[in-house]
Formats: sequence, structure tokens, C-alpha cells
Amino acid sequence: MLGSAADAEDVLQDAWLRWAEVDLAEVRDPRAYLVRVVTRQSLNRLRTLARRKESYVGPWLPEPLLTAPDVADDVELADSVSTAMLLVLETLTPTERAVFVLREVFDVPYDEIAAALDKSPAAVRQVAHRARGHVAARRPRVGVSRAEQRVVVDRFLAAAATGDLASLVEALAPDVVLTSDGGGLRSAALRPILGRDKVLRFLLGVMPTEGDLRMDVVEVNGAPALRFVVDGVLDTVATLLVEEGVVRGIYLVRNPEKLARLGHPGEPVVLAR
Repeated sequence: MLGSAADAEDVLQDAWLRWAEVDLAEVRDPRAYLVRVVTRQSLNRLRTLARRKESYVGPWLPEPLLTAPDVADDVELADSVSTAMLLVLETLTPTERAVFVLREVFDVPYDEIAAALDKSPAAVRQVAHRARGHVAARRPRVGVSRAEQRVVVDRFLAAAATGDLASLVEALAPDVVLTSDGGGLRSAALRPILGRDKVLRFLLGVMPTEGDLRMDVVEVNGAPALRFVVDGVLDTVATLLVEEGVVRGIYLVRNPEKLARLGHPGEPVVLAR
């Protein structure tokens, strides 16, 4: 719903405090009650985030979430937290986003969603239909398996690590798009970069030339991603959108506030419905 683990934790904490004050004898369906509370709190937080993003420096990308490899076993759930999908969800209104997540990801009944949003089931069905069409028109065109993603990510990593520009070029689609999020705290492009040549020049420009640079592959948002560590400090997390054996989208998160969890990671998140 939020694209931010920190904000999600705040919502969950608020929901827990409300739950702790409830007379359980008056709650007929605890699950429905909690869905309603969390949904409404998430909608309030989404509106706050929207105001915050208006003054955000450069493109905004969702916070990388360290996930366990077996998350990819639930393809639909892994897709719902992928960077590409979270960016598509950003284009929905808060209500559309809530309906889409509850219905398409968690299969919550329409009447239960209606109760959570104070709308009629018929109105919720209309919102769901509109949101599905919106997402379908904007989501990545071709789904690839985790194994296919890993092959391309490994090829990209090897080319970057060895400075093999020819191999790096081959790994990128001609119309590749790079989006970088520095939040005004780290160097990043103020708008998406389009085209293989421009993307390659940007990558070479931001690649650290001093210090101890280490690169590895980690599971982020349900898919393989690249982690760049400079002198022991997490510098960048790169999520790659892979289609037809090449990288068609690159999402660089450099904002240190969004990298704090991955800089000192605990146990990866195991997502479940």
C-alpha cells in the first residue's frame, strides 16, 4: 500500500494501539475489523506521503525490501511488491490502490472492502475494474522467471565488476530507462534517463572511482537485485527490470534514508498472504 517499510510499521503500530483498546466481545470478525483499521490508516498515510513527495528532490522510488528467495515461489505476491509494480501502483489514486491491493493481492471480498472504505459493494466493483485496467496498461509487458532474471542480473554484475563495457552494452536494451532516487541527499539524475548510451554514461559517472567497492546480488522486493557497498557503507541498490533477456529498466536507490535497513540487514522478510 505504501511503498515504505517505515511507514508501514507506523501504520501497523497505530492499528495495534487501536486494537488493544477494543472490547473484543463487540468484535464479530477480528480479521474484517483489522482490515478496515489498517486500510483507513494506510489511506491517511498515503495522503501524507503524497504531500511529502511534492517537495521530494528528483524521482521517488519505493524503499527496497530485503526478501527471502522463497518469496518468488508465490509469483503473484512477489509481483505485487516488485519495484516496477509499486511504481505502477503509485499512479493510482489512494482509493484505487487500496481496492486493488485488497482485492487482487489478498482476495478480500467486495463487501468487506466496501465496509473498510465506507462505500457500496457496487462502487467498489467499479473502482476495482478501473484500477485493474489502469494497472494492466502500465505493468511490465512480459513476465520472466526468477531464474531468467538471475542470469541477466549476474551478467550485468560481471560486466560492471570487470569494466567490460561491451558486455554491459549487450546487457542493456536499446530503449532502457534508468531512474535514480537520491532524495537530494546523494547524487542522482533529476529525471529518468532514456537510451542505452545515455544510461551507460550515467552509470560510469556515478560509479565510485575511489575506495573499496564491493558488489553482490541480493533478493530485493521478490527478485534478484544488485547491492553496491563502498568502504563498508551501502551506497546503492539497483533493481533491474528484465524483459526478453535484457535489462529494460534500472531503478537506483541511493537515498541513505531508504537504505538504512539494507545497510544493517536482519532476517529477510518472508511475505505471505
